Amino acid sequence: MEKQKLIILTGPTAVGKTSLSIRLAKAINGAVISADSMQVYEYMDIGSAKIRPEEMDGVDHYLVNCLKPWEPFNVVIFQQMARQAMTRIYSEGKIPILVGGTGFYIQAVLYDIDFTENDGDDTYRKELEAIARTEDGPEILHQRLSNIDPQAAEEIHPHNTKRVIRALEFYAQTSRPISEHNVEQRSKESPYDFRYFVLTDDREKLYRRIDRRVDQMISDGLAEEVRALLNMGCERTMTSMQGLGYKEIIDYLTGEITLDEAVYRIKRDTRHFAKRQLTWFKRERDVIWLDKRDYPDETQLLNAILTECYSPGI
Repeated sequence: MEKQKLIILTGPTAVGKTSLSIRLAKAINGAVISADSMQVYEYMDIGSAKIRPEEMDGVDHYLVNCLKPWEPFNVVIFQQMARQAMTRIYSEGKIPILVGGTGFYIQAVLYDIDFTENDGDDTYRKELEAIARTEDGPEILHQRLSNIDPQAAEEIHPHNTKRVIRALEFYAQTSRPISEHNVEQRSKESPYDFRYFVLTDDREKLYRRIDRRVDQMISDGLAEEVRALLNMGCERTMTSMQGLGYKEIIDYLTGEITLDEAVYRIKRDTRHFAKRQLTWFKRERDVIWLDKRDYPDETQLLNAILTECYSPGI
């Protein structure tokens, strides 16, 4: 049976995926599925660098603005929603283009990873969740993960408590590191005929772009956006409020830090995030790297992608 086609366009934050994805979709009759953990939420436009409706230029987008900020969202929910979107896209005779920088989400779809939930005793999970709610809880849990699974600890941010807890729980249930399990899942053959493009650029140039983007977010009213979310009833413990930019601005609005300190932390942590993204993608297989330094303009970059897409198989 012929495999269905799938294109992935990813890379570190602020590398320039959005505009390129629109041109790619128009060139191949595609539709975009956002592989981003924050753009799925309504009312979170500035801090998530969400594509604006006028920027979509008629291209269908999925998994953007489809959840309220107080609703849960994780890789399992993403995988389910992405599958539904792909079914619709294929039914319309189009090619899905998975666009975003969340490598774990991309992997979940690309290799159809099994996230079978444990239906047994959840006592240990509740114990970990209680620790996470304490002042230094996230750091304590992340250190505990470092002791048993250094590779997973390197890949998971200390403040991503859901994934840290899942990794600790997996180890407690199986006596195996979750990183080992992930390697096994990653080695599965993809059910799709895919092309996996990773954009990259000069590191310092990327960091400068990140800094400019953060400054623009502040100018565009990020603090006001976060204040509105808090007024809606959002709390810092919610998944949506754990996103880069949001948790730091909450600290500013509650008087814990100054705005300058919040901006500094957002820039610093976003640069660290970009570095972790690149580390993740370097571990992936069947990746086509596209260094923007090799292409004078976006048109040449698009042509390089199309050459790969229109080779046998796509």
